[in-house]
Amino acid sequence: MPTPPEQLTFQLRVELDEVTPTVWRQILVPTSVRMSRLHDMIQAAMGWTNSHLHAFTVGDTRYGMCFDEYPEGEIDEQTVTVLQAVRGQERFTYEYDFGDGWEHIITVEAEFRTPHALKFALCLGGENACPPEDSGGPGGFEYFLEALADPKHEEHVNYVRWNDGDIFDRTAFDLVEVNAALQKVRQRSSRGPAIW
Repeated sequence: MPTPPEQLTFQLRVELDEVTPTVWRQILVPTSVRMSRLHDMIQAAMGWTNSHLHAFTVGDTRYGMCFDEYPEGEIDEQTVTVLQAVRGQERFTYEYDFGDGWEHIITVEAEFRTPHALKFALCLGGENACPPEDSGGPGGFEYFLEALADPKHEEHVNYVRWNDGDIFDRTAFDLVEVNAALQKVRQRSSRGPAIW
């Protein structure tokens, strides 16, 4: 019986830029997936809700949604695999929500071959909670935390209400929950039928 070809896997560290303490995730990603699927994986791993536009910048190349008036030269992320876009790179960026400007620094920590392909991304570790959607980027997020922490702050009541009455735990991270979210990525697509 022939041996199946080995599959290349990347170990990526995804770190949210300009947020302290650092919000990061370490994930294993099958390199055969499209860049659009990598977007879905990052959303699931970080805890975002896929409510805004996004783009990757790898070297001098931008991969994005090619939506509305996209920048000249942007390549449709659905047409390129992670291997095609990222191989040979040590770092690249992923920007989510152009209004708030959440930039993620992605480091390729390792690449290795396995006899069996991953069926979904796998989170190996991480720390701290992803900021809430629409919290205004790194500066707005700090203001949000300051207001939540101080009952006398003029925006405290508004932010508590906006956060559905919950206290935001910036140190929260649940590896099991993140991996459960990553397993669901294969069954859904951010735009149309699954492209694996």
